[in-house]
Amino acid sequence: LLVIIVSSCVLFGCAASGDRYDSAGDPVESRTNDCFLQSSIRDYQVLDDSNLIVTGSARRQYHVELTRRAFGLRSSWSIGFRSTTGMICSAGSELLVSDGFSGHESIRLRSVRQITPDERDELLVRFGKKDPEEHQAPAEKEVEAAEVEELG
Repeated sequence: LLVIIVSSCVLFGCAASGDRYDSAGDPVESRTNDCFLQSSIRDYQVLDDSNLIVTGSARRQYHVELTRRAFGLRSSWSIGFRSTTGMICSAGSELLVSDGFSGHESIRLRSVRQITPDERDELLVRFGKKDPEEHQAPAEKEVEAAEVEELG
């Protein structure tokens, strides 16, 4: 009976702590935690001191959020990722920030989520890296006037 109670508590705890991706103001209710290969990283863009967009192979892009701020992230000489498995995920992966002088700072990842091009644009707007697109009303179509015939 004790084994059943303990295993039920563990299962309940795992089910209740599912990955929720609502940090950084993201309205998405629930998202899985994505991963990417460390060797597939091609580029990155810093959004602020704790958020960045990483571009991997096949133009896949990921929003990476850190567990705390990295105050030198925007001005760092280089960044890197460290993982024991070669897969960059929120669990067990770290971002290494180097300023070129005093070594590097290691910061754990809070979340990794693959994003679409539209989600990337939304993130860039939210973090002030891109101006929002103006939604212009469609141009009014000119309507041909009906000819009026005078009766005399």
